[in-house]
Amino acid sequence: MVMAWGNWGHQHINHAAVFALPEEMRPFFYNHIDFITEESVAPDLRKYTLYDRAEGPRHYINLEVFGVNSMDSLPSDMKELKAKYSDSILQKAGSLPWYILQMEDKLVKAFKARRKTEIIFVAANLAHYLGDATMPLHTTVNHDGQLTNQKGIHAFFEGQLPELFGKTYNFNTGNAQYISDLPKATWQVIQSSFELSGQLLSIDRKLKESFPKEKIYKTDSNNNIVKNKFNDPVHSYEYAKAYHEALHGMVEKQIREAIRITADFWYTAWVNAGKPNLIDLDPKELTKRNKANYIQDWKLWKLGRIGGFMSEQEFNQ
Repeated sequence: MVMAWGNWGHQHINHAAVFALPEEMRPFFYNHIDFITEESVAPDLRKYTLYDRAEGPRHYINLEVFGVNSMDSLPSDMKELKAKYSDSILQKAGSLPWYILQMEDKLVKAFKARRKTEIIFVAANLAHYLGDATMPLHTTVNHDGQLTNQKGIHAFFEGQLPELFGKTYNFNTGNAQYISDLPKATWQVIQSSFELSGQLLSIDRKLKESFPKEKIYKTDSNNNIVKNKFNDPVHSYEYAKAYHEALHGMVEKQIREAIRITADFWYTAWVNAGKPNLIDLDPKELTKRNKANYIQDWKLWKLGRIGGFMSEQEFNQ
């Protein structure tokens, strides 16, 4: 199963992004942080559990299929995209950046109408696709290393590595910033991720050339490669550590980028909606009851750490 960042990554991204928001937004989002954290994986559930065929292309863009390196040469919105390309092409090429912009527009409308349930639902789901955009292998046709004899690297990079080493990551990405050009910002994230995809694949290939082959994967008593519940191969701790170090912080950097861009998109939507008052959308008692934990968790985030929830493990059980 191929899911950008897996449960661990998406949930940590959504959770951390709440604290990067300004004070006018943060208490409201904190009141609903449990939903925002858990809902972060809903798009993958629609894709893999409900078998929603329309969901798949929203999670990736294979730039090689479009044969371009700039959105300037592609349609500017989803309707134009679908008018120009057939469903079969879009299934292969993906529509991730366009869907991000479409979701951002929905979030602006939800803020303007001050529809609480819609705000937190759209915000949590939008964050998932922004997280996908920061995961390098969601921007290339070689999304699982299947074209270079590296099958399994997708889940390894996005799932096993964060689960193993994510407790040391710094989740404080600073305060959210307003984005004046959303299509440009979206494309910059996609382009940067695409450039990293070749690097992470190359590093894996070179490391395997010098690493003892019998120590690359975790094996059982019969010397068979251990698989996780999604049938992904489980790499040995020794290889995972060596690869994580050889990436020179790439996994942490991309997760931090996802947190940053998520908070920026949420904040931009709120500003573009006219900065509506959010705190009175909740009962005063709820905000008051959460205040002590809110202050404690915000201080924790200022130190680069987050807590208070447990992600379902996909590899390290």
